[in-house]
Amino acid sequence: MTTPPVAVVAAVITWDGRYLVGRRPEHKRHGGLWEFPGGKVHDGEDHEAAVRRELAEELGLETLRVGALLRSESDPGSPFVIHFLEAEVEGTPHPTEHSEVGWFTPDEMAALPMAPGDARFVSRLRAEE
Repeated sequence: MTTPPVAVVAAVITWDGRYLVGRRPEHKRHGGLWEFPGGKVHDGEDHEAAVRRELAEELGLETLRVGALLRSESDPGSPFVIHFLEAEVEGTPHPTEHSEVGWFTPDEMAALPMAPGDARFVSRLRAEE
């Protein structure tokens, strides 16, 4: 029996050529690895609503705009499909879920230990530069 895919959103937030990413808590899947902020899409929620909710919950950010779907990546060994969406936000990120957050260029992210789906997304970003 095949497990149906579980939708996850990842907000791609840029500022001055850098991208906002956070380090996952140690006790979670891919603990200690870096990822774009986001999370599971709840029942009855679309991707935009999920991005807005997750950024408010995890980082205390107000989402001004959710833009284009940039790419979707599966998470090997899980039912998760990560949908990377552009997001424009207001405020300073204050992590409640991640152990730390930072702003990195694609080349800097390539040197970070990234979660698998996020690492593939970063590879695509670097190839497009």
